[in-house]
Amino acid sequence: MAANEGQEKTEDATSKKLSDSREEGQVAKSQEMSSFAVFSGGLFILYIFQGFISDQIGGMTTYIFNSLDQLTLNVNIVQLYFLKAFGFFTLTMAPLLLGLMVIGFVSNVGQIGLKFSLKALKPKASKFNPLSGIKRIFFSSRSLVEVSKSLAKLFVIGFFTYKVLDDMVKESTQLVDRSIVEITTFMIDSSITLIWKLALVFAVIAIIDFIFQKYKHKKDLKMSKQEVKDEGKQTDGDPEVKARIKSIQFETARKRMMQDVPNADVVITNPTHFAVALKYDPEKFAAPKVVAKGMDTLAQRIKQIAVENGIPLHEDVQLARALYKVADVGDEIPAELFQAVAQILAQIFKAKSSTKGII
Repeated sequence: MAANEGQEKTEDATSKKLSDSREEGQVAKSQEMSSFAVFSGGLFILYIFQGFISDQIGGMTTYIFNSLDQLTLNVNIVQLYFLKAFGFFTLTMAPLLLGLMVIGFVSNVGQIGLKFSLKALKPKASKFNPLSGIKRIFFSSRSLVEVSKSLAKLFVIGFFTYKVLDDMVKESTQLVDRSIVEITTFMIDSSITLIWKLALVFAVIAIIDFIFQKYKHKKDLKMSKQEVKDEGKQTDGDPEVKARIKSIQFETARKRMMQDVPNADVVITNPTHFAVALKYDPEKFAAPKVVAKGMDTLAQRIKQIAVENGIPLHEDVQLARALYKVADVGDEIPAELFQAVAQILAQIFKAKSSTKGII
């Protein structure tokens, strides 16, 4: 960690770091966007259910006034009115409260997607440290930014509200000679105008804050070049270790290949650069099989083992190159080379038969 300190963070966050930060609850979320969604959504719900809410309030008011002359204060009456008041509030506010819950959930999911992480809910000791809390609230750059944003928002909304109300107050001076109906209509229209204009200002603030939060989140997660390299090592493995493992695997495969050379029927050579050892068993293979192959130093080692074990060497420059190129160890030779190899094997098998006959 100390090696990364002081390094400039110029690289965008990797997918792993983005995923880890999301697991820890560090996401680009604008509280202003959520507030705007709840504010505008709540107004829309009130508009939709205004008739229902008015009927509920009217019914409750009528019930209260009709029962005043029969009201006798005692424990049972108080309990009855309490239950009726609770039922009235629950039923009346249910559409608004449920709607706001859904809107709040959707607005958050729309910003950060749907993902539940237990890691983000895990309590951290640092969050319960009073000194850390005070420092985070009063002296951190984040808190200063949030306070500045709140003051700026308050100023913008206050100034805009003042301008709208100022115009309305000037218009209200002309209501002196108007009827009650006209005055009521003016008040309702003015209220609606104020609300939708404030919602528009709120929307602009929310969009700006959303863009800012995305930018800040991306900037906060930037990584130094060393951090990217270290993460790559953790994810894919240390290149040196991988190279070492690959080297060990290659050496093991080479040793196993060399152990199969004494079982070959013939070694086709270049004669200096390539060597390919072939084995043919008609009962097991449809075509001759490559049991070992090598180039330069490895080719010389294959030829040496073949000589030590009495395996015939056959020099054919073009065939050796072709076999080395198109067939790997363990593969049967391709059909286009079968005839040339078959002629060589036939000669070798015939020679072996002649030798056995002489003996």
